[in-house]
Amino acid sequence: MSVLLSHRSESKAEYVNTANKIYIHTINFLSRLSSRYSRLVADSVSGLAAEVLDNAEKANSIYPSDETRKELRKQHLLESRAALMALDVHLSHCYDLMMLNPEGCFTKSNGDKVSSTDAKKKLDRMSQALGELIDAENGLLTNVLKSDKGR
Repeated sequence: MSVLLSHRSESKAEYVNTANKIYIHTINFLSRLSSRYSRLVADSVSGLAAEVLDNAEKANSIYPSDETRKELRKQHLLESRAALMALDVHLSHCYDLMMLNPEGCFTKSNGDKVSSTDAKKKLDRMSQALGELIDAENGLLTNVLKSDKGR
């Protein structure tokens, strides 16, 4: 039986779901880079997003029942958060690169380029959504670390 929407609370493992969203949004964002920049930065940036997700998954799979497991889980959570902070910096660099030629990041369904103004708005929305996810993930990881510390 499902829980009513008004009675739902945040899952203890919401940080895994958010890490997954960050990975998907990052790949979508990086797909907007031109090929000359993409081959230089896309692999390392997508690797950071994957590292956030991988470490979140690893931490979630460890139940902190003893000191060794607690420490291992903590390490994965800290690695995930560190990769998240690095990802944030690298994504801002990608955003700056895209803003050099925003109309080159998007095309219409008929193959025409999107105007510079519309492209800037789209890039701003995409980067804002990613930034909000990164902030949320940082908060979630911090809360899990605090919660585990109290065990």
